[in-house]
Amino acid sequence: MQAVTGKILVLGATGYIGRHLVSALLSQQYPVVATSRDLSSLQNIPWSGHPNLELHQVDLHDSGDLSSVLSDVSTVFYLVHGMASGSDFYQYELDMAHHMSRAVSKSDVERVIYLGATQPDNVSSSHLAARKATGNILRDSGKQVIELRAGIIIGSGSAAFEVMRDIVSHLPVVTAPASIRSASCPIALETMIGYLTKLVSLPVDGSPTFDARGPETISYEDQMRRFARIINKRVAIFKVPLLTPRIATHWLSLVTTVPKPIAQSLIQGLEYDLVPTGEDISSLIPSPQISFERAVESALAEESDVVRNDLWGFDPDAVARWHKGYGYYPKQAGFTVDTDASAHTLWQKICNVGGDEGYFFGDALWTLRAYMDAAIGGDALKKRRPDGETLKTGDYIDSWKVIKCEENRHLSLLFGMKAPGLGRLEFTIVDHGEHRSLDIRAWWHPAGFSGLLYWFAMMPAHLFIFRGMAFALAKKSGAKVTTPSRR
Repeated sequence: MQAVTGKILVLGATGYIGRHLVSALLSQQYPVVATSRDLSSLQNIPWSGHPNLELHQVDLHDSGDLSSVLSDVSTVFYLVHGMASGSDFYQYELDMAHHMSRAVSKSDVERVIYLGATQPDNVSSSHLAARKATGNILRDSGKQVIELRAGIIIGSGSAAFEVMRDIVSHLPVVTAPASIRSASCPIALETMIGYLTKLVSLPVDGSPTFDARGPETISYEDQMRRFARIINKRVAIFKVPLLTPRIATHWLSLVTTVPKPIAQSLIQGLEYDLVPTGEDISSLIPSPQISFERAVESALAEESDVVRNDLWGFDPDAVARWHKGYGYYPKQAGFTVDTDASAHTLWQKICNVGGDEGYFFGDALWTLRAYMDAAIGGDALKKRRPDGETLKTGDYIDSWKVIKCEENRHLSLLFGMKAPGLGRLEFTIVDHGEHRSLDIRAWWHPAGFSGLLYWFAMMPAHLFIFRGMAFALAKKSGAKVTTPSRR
């Protein structure tokens, strides 16, 4: 095995591959540097306090200097992509790759391990083309670059897996493009993490490209049918020739919780057979072959991890209420204002929520929702509030439970009314020096299609109420200037 002389940098550590990879590397006693565009998202992951771990905020689309992050790093895992950035993600991804390639070329990094995508012939998919171009740009750094290409990875949080899960779970009848007959070789997350960790010390010459594949070649249609059998659900699939992947993406956001730009890019990849034709990584790294069924069962068993973290305050009620039928990715709606009110004064007002000042705005709507909850057996009309003007974790405010409380910064409330899903309401204050940002936002993991319908039905009220609450809170805090945030 090749000796590892420095730290291991994981770019994209908050992604579903990154989270599992960092955990695996730390368990093998490697010193790890984990990065994300948002430092707070790193701090919410259970391994964030590990003694062998450094956390850094890095935005590769920013042209800032990366020398400090690359200091003493010998191996880099490049796991970032830009699909969530919208329609211009192709250039976004290439810009990030150029920035990293230039920085690596000037560093002491010895090896870059890049997770790319299986490449069919004659690609016109922007997503697949961007993945291929990124590998070529990284190789321009002059460093050793090992590119590992994969198709669908079966794991909790994998966007491709979650799209399939949502479609099968939420719809009794699926109308799909004829291209769902296209095939791929889905691979278990466990197998993929095993390949990636072993590539850290595997002796390899040059800058090769390998394919990672599962034990079977399966059409997307067959994957959906087999998934339905695993969750004991009957599903009818009708292929509509005129329904192209491009057209299908327009209704996809109504069915899946996966962020729309990512889901669109993945669905457009249905036009191709994603069957690897290059050198199989298993020829260098023998690994147990995990069947599609076993990989799916393992993924479903791990899905409660979505609420077993600091975002939910590790709250036992949230964990107990989680169900594998809930959407993995949350829907969210909120409003942000910039204000000159102090963080301390804003916080004092936030801590009065549910008290004499009610919910600051639209109290008639809050009361109506409470009566609707009571009508179906909920306890939203039960008035509860702690004594005093401060809040702490575990307090109840009517049907809400405080699950996270950081003075002058953040309050998170667990949704307690009866509804098809699991949610929380957050008040967040960010101090920018001359002004503060106040954000009020709801997060919702829908329970099946009924949970999605509930979310979209409530969306207009959410947007109206949160906007009003944000401005009302700032005004009650003595703000002289309050404007909608432009960030």
